[in-house]
Amino acid sequence: MAAAQPELGSPGRQALRMFLRNRAAVFGLVLLSGIVLMTLFGSFFYDQDPTRIIARPLQGPGEDGAPAFGTDYLGRDVLAGVVNGGSTSLTVALVAVFLVVVIGVTIGALAGYYGGWIDTLLMRFTEVFQVLPALLFAMVIVALFEPSTRTVAIAIGLASWPGTARLTRAEFLRLKNLEFVKAARAVGASDFRIIWRVIFPNALPPLIVSITLIMGAAILFESGLAFLGLGDPNAQSWGQMIGLNRQTFLNGWWTVTFPGLAIFSTVLSFSLIGDGLQDAFNPKLRGR
Repeated sequence: MAAAQPELGSPGRQALRMFLRNRAAVFGLVLLSGIVLMTLFGSFFYDQDPTRIIARPLQGPGEDGAPAFGTDYLGRDVLAGVVNGGSTSLTVALVAVFLVVVIGVTIGALAGYYGGWIDTLLMRFTEVFQVLPALLFAMVIVALFEPSTRTVAIAIGLASWPGTARLTRAEFLRLKNLEFVKAARAVGASDFRIIWRVIFPNALPPLIVSITLIMGAAILFESGLAFLGLGDPNAQSWGQMIGLNRQTFLNGWWTVTFPGLAIFSTVLSFSLIGDGLQDAFNPKLRGR
């Protein structure tokens, strides 16, 4: 009898198959896709102004003349706020993650590749930001400048990059002395090419997992700042809805429950996707 043939396919295809076998990860991907579609196209199907007063305050879901999710303390449509508030939260998270990747990957790559005094200097610089309380640091930045969506995103990005820098440094320290890197040096490749074209693609899998988790953390971060009144006052967001309606929670549970569920679902989806990617990129699990 012929021996069983090993599963063929590139590592990328094997990782994709492993990810699709993870039901929780697929559920997270479907859930996130639904949230993104609601954010992008929800206003076309539910064309209501979230800032307009449409009924008496604190009408509950199912009451006569009330919208599906009820009204808030001013009489605004809670469902319209949930549909439109996602754009602010996701935009802030995307910009913050972009800053985290640019700053963290650049510093970590240079520190891990060159080592020596460059590594020491960059890691001491990273530790300065790492020991600062992230929420307090972000609050100070937002308070010093205009509390806009841009400022909030920059504040979250500046407070969140040290972990990515350390992860990138660890991957570069692991990879820089392997044979394929030595071969690139032997043929005369420049440091720039070795860093970004040779080592960086091989360091991507753990970074991709980290980025998905940072996205969820950034949404929580933005929601916390908005809850404290440090978000953009002119932009609807889920955290802002909870913050403005927190005093009416006992009389109007729906005013904070539905935006809270939106935050919970989005963060949960990123967490499930991150766990699925971590398993998919783990070579010890691919053969199972």
